[in-house]
Amino acid sequence: MLNARRCGAFGICVLLAVLHTWPLALHPGRYSRNDNADTELNEWILAWVEHQLPRDPAHLFEANIFYPAHDALAFSEPLIVPAIMGGPLAWAGASPVLVYNLVLILGFALTAFATALVVESWTGSLIAALVAGSAFAFNTHTLTRLAHIQGIHIYGLPLALLAIERIVQRGSTRAAIGLAAYLALLAYTSGYLVVFATVMIGLVLLTRAKECLQAARVVLPRLALSAAIAAAAIAPVYLPYRRAANEQHMLRSLDIVKDYSATPAGYLASAGRLHVATWSARFFKDPVDSFFPGFTIAVLSIVGIILTWRRGSSLGRRRVVMLAAIALAGFVLSLGTATPIYGWLFRVFPPMQGLRAAARFGNLFLLALALLAGIGLAAWKPRGAIAALMLLLVNAEALRAPFTYTAFTGIPEVYSLLAAEPGPVVLAEQPFFPRWAIFQNGPYVLASTAHWRPLMNGYSGYTPDSYQKYADAFWYFPQDWAIDAMKEAGVTHVMVHPAAFHKDHQAVLPAIEKRPDFELMGIGPDGIRLYRLKR
Repeated sequence: MLNARRCGAFGICVLLAVLHTWPLALHPGRYSRNDNADTELNEWILAWVEHQLPRDPAHLFEANIFYPAHDALAFSEPLIVPAIMGGPLAWAGASPVLVYNLVLILGFALTAFATALVVESWTGSLIAALVAGSAFAFNTHTLTRLAHIQGIHIYGLPLALLAIERIVQRGSTRAAIGLAAYLALLAYTSGYLVVFATVMIGLVLLTRAKECLQAARVVLPRLALSAAIAAAAIAPVYLPYRRAANEQHMLRSLDIVKDYSATPAGYLASAGRLHVATWSARFFKDPVDSFFPGFTIAVLSIVGIILTWRRGSSLGRRRVVMLAAIALAGFVLSLGTATPIYGWLFRVFPPMQGLRAAARFGNLFLLALALLAGIGLAAWKPRGAIAALMLLLVNAEALRAPFTYTAFTGIPEVYSLLAAEPGPVVLAEQPFFPRWAIFQNGPYVLASTAHWRPLMNGYSGYTPDSYQKYADAFWYFPQDWAIDAMKEAGVTHVMVHPAAFHKDHQAVLPAIEKRPDFELMGIGPDGIRLYRLKR
């Protein structure tokens, strides 16, 4: 009965994921958010992992973009867990867009379900569990991050919270192993998520310190076991990032963090259609800075705190204090350098130095409020119709669908010529954009999934210095000295997009066609041309 009940709950979570991304499920292979370069980047990451993992896992991080820079996959999130989920589709020949979209929907459903499992295990109420799951999976923050698959696959956070609490409460060995597994799950998805989880675990241990000390002989060995297993499991993905940080100086300064921090006004901002149409539009300036949980969740959270404090058990009260601390920490840390706390943690906890968007700590705030709301609804115990209404209201407040998607017509066939090209290939796409316009390389990165040959261009969360060095010369293509610089860098093939040149685009092709060192291989849509660059 319990398994059937949970299967039913998961089915509801899938239906809600389809609803909140509507109409994506109608044409997941054709609809896309490829008007955003971050989507194209994450489609490429999933595809690269799916391509490389079964062929050469030892060189997984030696991705094909930003050639000749090393560890290019480490310039952004690894997304290994979502990629493995989409692997069977990719290996069956599905396009990167189709894989991304289906993995996106699955990520929403899994996050809702994982959060629901936590509340169900605490309260036994399925409807309260679904309300909490809806609140954490479908909210103004996640629904403005469809371009960031790592911002949707966050189910490891509630599962890690459940596991650490069971270690504290019961000294469970199984929970210790589970916690290590969940931390690895997060690390193999996103560096941000494992930092969030670590902060959350620290807060649990702090707020539940009395319990930990009373059962120290049991709890401390379990924590040590969990830490040892997690460290060993995470090392293979940690080391490339550490190497990239040292070799590429890939560390974030507090000045950069300041630009990607939340504001108090962001906690009044909501992207939900009902809210934007009525009161919230004036607060909504930046989708990353948007964390209003919804009126229903706010009220249920307060109800949860009051009812638990009045008539709940001592465990319930400790749980409320724990969640309140997590919510407060998420809010404060999301403000970044606006408070001294972020700077202090930045100095004493080195993994923080790899983060740029402090605002995303708001996930901890949203998780804590979702769980408090679930506790509140379970403690209130309204009748079936009222409880169902709460579920409806939570999802109605968050709803942004229907979304407008961009049509994906496939990667031009001309790129497949590179896959069949004998001998070494190093591709440069023109125009070769400077660092300030590097997001325009998004289509180039996605198109490389058709051939997987080394690509001089790139787009990621970090841009290596070598890219700018090449861009300083390649940007002036088709000038002779720019082409000489390309040859010196080892470029063997050039894909030219005439319509993308901002100035004198009509003069680009005539200048190339009169050069004997450019051999035309093929012509694609919009007049793009692939050339073999002769020595």
